[in-house]
Amino acid sequence: MSATESTAKNNYRFYLCSNPNCTLRFPAPILFDSDSLPCPRCQSPARPIPTPEEVADHNPRQERSLDVPHLEVLLDNIRSTFNVGAMLRTADGAGVSHVHLTGITPPPTHAKITKVALGAEFAVPWTHHANGISAVQGCKARGLQILGLEIEPDAISIFDAGTNLLDRPTLLVVGNEVTGIDPGIQELCDRIIWIPMQGYKRSLNVAVAFGIAVYTLRYGVPTVLPFKSA
Repeated sequence: MSATESTAKNNYRFYLCSNPNCTLRFPAPILFDSDSLPCPRCQSPARPIPTPEEVADHNPRQERSLDVPHLEVLLDNIRSTFNVGAMLRTADGAGVSHVHLTGITPPPTHAKITKVALGAEFAVPWTHHANGISAVQGCKARGLQILGLEIEPDAISIFDAGTNLLDRPTLLVVGNEVTGIDPGIQELCDRIIWIPMQGYKRSLNVAVAFGIAVYTLRYGVPTVLPFKSA
């Protein structure tokens, strides 16, 4: 590539249409006075996709401790793009190694996800699988321990187990907002964990529960200092 061609290429970047019914990805000249431009197909606003260099600068995964346990996650039939976006952002922040998306879970390329993930969708490695059971079987074949986050009579409180659950590479599975984890996947789980509830509701929003579970597995239960009255 000549110097002229290289300069011309550097003046372009890829954009993603924000219309969920379009999601066109296309190259266009870099805009310095605007962070969006009209999609050439549907005229909806299109936003720039971060380059690999920008992702590396904002997400320095190479600086993370090498002794942090290996953790992958599987989002089983999560229907809400906003929940998926929030979970991708949490996964990136917690240093999750890979995100598996199964069934009807929308992929990170969905335009609505970018409104919540805010760039994390470009930073976290991910794979979409049509069949969640096959995806979990593949993870088990690679030697991963399978943990399901679900409310079951024999479930273990995540706060009782903490980081002791991550004694080997692990896959954490979270399920659909209404139906939970696919029963076929539950049968493949080595252990079922849950988040204790003290109020009227029996469960948390799936993205909130996911965040609590991922960070507890990664960093353990925070030390609670005794209360001292004045």
